[in-house]
Amino acid sequence: MAGIYIHIPFCKSRCIYCDFYSTTGLEWRQRYVDALCEEYRLRHNYINERVRTLYIGGGTPSLLTHPLLRQIFETVGPVEGEVTLECNPDDVTESFAEGLAELPVNRVSMGAQSLGDERLRFLHRRHRACQVAMAVERLRAVGIGNISIDLIYGFPGETLEEWHRDIESALALQVEHLSAYALQYEEGTALYRQLKQGVIREVDEELSRRMYYDLKDRLAQAGFEHYEISNFARPGFRSRHNSGYWNQTPYLGLGAAAHSFDGYNRQSNIADLKAYVAGIEAGCPQVLLEPLDEVSRYNEQVMTALRTCEGLLLSALSDRQRDYCLRQARPYLQTRLLTTADDRIRLTREGLFVSDMVISDLMMV
Repeated sequence: MAGIYIHIPFCKSRCIYCDFYSTTGLEWRQRYVDALCEEYRLRHNYINERVRTLYIGGGTPSLLTHPLLRQIFETVGPVEGEVTLECNPDDVTESFAEGLAELPVNRVSMGAQSLGDERLRFLHRRHRACQVAMAVERLRAVGIGNISIDLIYGFPGETLEEWHRDIESALALQVEHLSAYALQYEEGTALYRQLKQGVIREVDEELSRRMYYDLKDRLAQAGFEHYEISNFARPGFRSRHNSGYWNQTPYLGLGAAAHSFDGYNRQSNIADLKAYVAGIEAGCPQVLLEPLDEVSRYNEQVMTALRTCEGLLLSALSDRQRDYCLRQARPYLQTRLLTTADDRIRLTREGLFVSDMVISDLMMV
């Protein structure tokens, strides 16, 4: 099994927390899609396995017109599996939804981020909370039976009660999948600058912990499985594409700033729309090769596998790697942030909240 990721970098405006590569140069859409399709023709043999997942992310893929989306799907050809398109809720008009019904999209991931208008204004999101429910209804009406929404928690000044209302509003939408992330202050973003200037303050760590645990408990009560640190799904609705990343599945990344992995090495495209397009048009994609040595592959296994509910399979490691991993894990096993069973090492409930610290300490330097 293999996957394809396609990066669509266009946004109407930039959210204050986002550090993904994006641009507001919408006039480049046709030329960019032409370059994407040419890159696929140049690099489609990068992975020699059947493609079972296709994920079109961004940026805002729902800013592409129906003819541009159709051009991408006609170039890539049929995918026998999960086909995801990221959408902004306000882009999902009746005509947009009807257009999706003519394409092989069978899963939609929407960046709701919050179901409260005050939080959305703070993030500089262009949709309103009511538009999330409207988008879900329109997608259901055209037969999309697999919908995911993203939520953010831990806003400056947010209370536990406000977060509980967001969770209940999300559950009322009856979606199949939910991703939830603590608000991050990434260097270089407007949000980070506000923090450093003292305009806003980070939420208290203990409150953030409570928000995370309450989310876990409420979604479990509602029948969701917590299959990855930030991801929850109804049975049978895990994100197959994203699960491929965590299981070290090969994938081809197309577009500016997209990454690829062939099972042994990584490649990354230049994070510059104009330079990316120029390279493709010249027949010379600007790609940076990142060879993975034994240490790098071990670190990636630890970083990705421990994010999942299955954890890290110890027998998949070499003797040296396994000994190192268990030695580094010993303090966290004693403090019950990690646990071992069935030849696997996993993060516990308490370990999930401090996963970055635990995972980094298990890595080789």
